[in-house]
Amino acid sequence: MIRDILEIGHPMLRDTAKPLPEDLIQTPPVQKLIADLIDTMRHAGGAGLAAPQIGELVRIFVVEVEDNVRYPYKPNIPLTVVINPEISFLTKDRFDNYEGCLSVPNLRGIVPRCPVIRLTGLNPNGKPVNEEIRGLSAGTFQHELDHLDGTLFVDRVTDTKTLCTIEAFTTWHEDDFRRKVREIENRYNPR
Repeated sequence: MIRDILEIGHPMLRDTAKPLPEDLIQTPPVQKLIADLIDTMRHAGGAGLAAPQIGELVRIFVVEVEDNVRYPYKPNIPLTVVINPEISFLTKDRFDNYEGCLSVPNLRGIVPRCPVIRLTGLNPNGKPVNEEIRGLSAGTFQHELDHLDGTLFVDRVTDTKTLCTIEAFTTWHEDDFRRKVREIENRYNPR
């Protein structure tokens, strides 16, 4: 079911989500919540969605990038559902990531992100997730984890002069950012 996405200013986006007890993962209400997150993310054209964005204060997020129109420069990411996620930074390196958010309509800005992370948690079957994620995709997972802690990307923008509308980003910044994305991917995901 497609749910409404809460927008910046809604108090629930600033709350900290609660861990989900493992014995509830495979219950119908939690499985429905996961399905709703996926349906809502896909319908909105997002690269990810966290449960608080649809009004549920539990530690679950979904990520999927498949030739995303909103983020045409992002590498594809298979559908990933993580319950009680944790992220560890595996390098001191950072890259400047132009981010947007379904909860912050029509805005982009540069956020420093770690390019090599370890993602742990549980999948929808309650099995462990333990993945190393590199490059631009690492930023996507960090963005979704932030939602579970009541943080929006605008809180992490270090230079507010980088904030722009999506149209301004496309017109003035996207070509340069695409070049930077290629550099990031070549460095952290060499072929």
